[in-house]
Amino acid sequence: MKRTLMLSAAALAALSLAACNKTAANNAGSTASDTAANAATSAATATNKAEDATGAAVGATSANTLGSHDTGAFVSNASQGDMYEVQAAQIAQKRSKNKDVVAFAKMMVKDHTKSTAMMKPLMAAANQTPAAKLDDRRQGFIDHLNSASDADFDKTYIDQQVAAHQEALDLLQGYAKDGSDAGLKGGAANLAPTVQMHLDKAKSIQAGLKS
Repeated sequence: MKRTLMLSAAALAALSLAACNKTAANNAGSTASDTAANAATSAATATNKAEDATGAAVGATSANTLGSHDTGAFVSNASQGDMYEVQAAQIAQKRSKNKDVVAFAKMMVKDHTKSTAMMKPLMAAANQTPAAKLDDRRQGFIDHLNSASDADFDKTYIDQQVAAHQEALDLLQGYAKDGSDAGLKGGAANLAPTVQMHLDKAKSIQAGLKS
């Protein structure tokens, strides 16, 4: 009887040890999986930020070269700029929990919808057709917004906004100065102060997010 009890106790101890080892192995596997997932997320975030920075540089160059005087390039970039702003803002209104970011996004929808309506007849008068959809560069910005984590979303959105509004301001001021179509030059000049205000506000929010 005593031997039976000892064997039972030994078996129970072995089972307990096996269970503990299994739990430890499962926890280790879960930790390794989480670490790998976090590393993949961080790598994707870094890649998206790098692509956004490259896209911003390309946009700045375009705005300050061809877009500043070529009517077709100006119309394409101005119309896509408004389209991107509205789409990005609609995403921000749904995803952001920061009241300043949400208020800014609401202003973007209102003001860029208004600027689209204002520029459309001027573009038609210049025999130009606004872009029907975003190009790959701007669609990439939208894709990166949609894929940003909740923790990174506000900074991703506002960083994009600072770059996009600097690009838009350069485009508008450049065409207002060097463009060939009088109607579009006037429209560009009229919109520039509003875009400057947007840029200043975006930079203010950006500074707050870094603190």
